[in-house]
Amino acid sequence: MPPKPLSAEYFDEWYADKAATPTVAEITNRLIGLPADLSAGVVPGDAIPVLLAALRLGPGDTLLDLACGRAGYGLTIAKATGANLIGVDFSAQALAEARAQAARLGVAGAAFHVGELTACGLPEAAADAVLCTDSIQFPDHPADAYREIRRVLKPGGRVVLTCWEPVPPVDERLSPRVRRVDLAAGLASAGFTGIAVTGRPAWRALERALWEEAAVIDPGEDPALRSFRDEAVRSLDQFDLIRRVMAVATAP
Repeated sequence: MPPKPLSAEYFDEWYADKAATPTVAEITNRLIGLPADLSAGVVPGDAIPVLLAALRLGPGDTLLDLACGRAGYGLTIAKATGANLIGVDFSAQALAEARAQAARLGVAGAAFHVGELTACGLPEAAADAVLCTDSIQFPDHPADAYREIRRVLKPGGRVVLTCWEPVPPVDERLSPRVRRVDLAAGLASAGFTGIAVTGRPAWRALERALWEEAAVIDPGEDPALRSFRDEAVRSLDQFDLIRRVMAVATAP
């Protein structure tokens, strides 16, 4: 029986397939402007300075990269700022790749452990900032994730989220997880202040170019290429139903 979609086992397999097929990263990084040797997601290279400025980190601060995956963004930011990085993800395979990437990038002291978006395992007020890229939509109860982020942030700490929000009116062709994304409402319900949600159409344009190239790949029997191609086809079918956003807020 195949692993349940969105389970840790599913993502363990997904990350392992990607690691075995470097073509996926080569295409992705080329089209969204990330360094060729960085294992990351589809938040583009142009976003990294924006994330850096919004997080307001300095040397010795602690950054929690929540649902970090291979931690490409968190590691890049930690290296640039001198912050200490803690990466949390429920995929052991992703964390193994994150540790290897930390060593490759020369980010000393980065720590990674298994945890959930809704229960990351850190004590209260442990982080100066939290970064969560393209993952806040995954929990069955999103409010629990927003509350967990506030719990682990120090007073005055910053959270930066990237995601996609549905374009009104909400269309049932979108999954329920995507239809319910409302970053401003989620942050407000958890008690954050200074909430700002901004559209990022330039990031979205790079995604379109990525999915257009990936959609015409012949994957053969390669599972990573097949998954990449199928994601591209789904994304293009729904492209105009969602918008790219980034949210920034402060813990009181």
